[in-house]
Amino acid sequence: MRTGIDLNCDVGEGMGNEHLLFPYISSCNIATGGHAGDARSMFEVASLAAEHQIRIGAHPSYPDRRHFGRVSRVMEKKEFQASIEAQVDGLLEVLASLNLSMHHIKAHGALYNDLARGGRMALEYLEVLQPFRKLCILYAPCGSEFARVAAERGYAIWEEAFADRAYEPDGSLVSRSQSGAVLTDPAAVAQQVLEMVRKNRVKCSDGSFYAMTPGTLCVHGDNPKANAILEYLTKCLSEASIPVLK
Repeated sequence: MRTGIDLNCDVGEGMGNEHLLFPYISSCNIATGGHAGDARSMFEVASLAAEHQIRIGAHPSYPDRRHFGRVSRVMEKKEFQASIEAQVDGLLEVLASLNLSMHHIKAHGALYNDLARGGRMALEYLEVLQPFRKLCILYAPCGSEFARVAAERGYAIWEEAFADRAYEPDGSLVSRSQSGAVLTDPAAVAQQVLEMVRKNRVKCSDGSFYAMTPGTLCVHGDNPKANAILEYLTKCLSEASIPVLK
């Protein structure tokens, strides 16, 4: 039974700030070549994660470097599954060379949001990840249809909330095209996180609350204030007697 919170970051995306983030987090999601990353970056980031004793996860995306994986795509089943399989296998090969294991899989960007709604794509995604069903955890949006469907099919799930993103009343994220979608003030992030963890809810864009029980919290590695946010957030969590799981 977990008694604290997992704190994760999306990394290996070309920011080069992993050495600043890793002292504060307990899990990382390494870009696997779809939206960013390659074998070299996966090796370098995984090696650093091992030094900091951080759980390592795959962060597959739509194959879309042009838009950083943040635009939805319509793909045929075979093409979609081949892309996800190749991305996850690519990280597994790197981890094997370092004698490391993969703890979790977390989709990126538009793929993450599209999967949240469930439906055909979610089933195709779960189908291609079937070989990993007993080997690792899936990070999934809190309260999402994807989390429910995956759990029904026997996947271990850690429901995820975003520390540095604004929420809509239905539990989806405010579009990045809108002002205020990304939180950059450390105090605002900490306030939102404490609401999530203590009261199992998040205040939404219209002032309403969306219920959630997060097991993992994400601060985006490409947030321009990621390092300051994590430093302040971990201090606030410690003061609130909420340990970051290591």
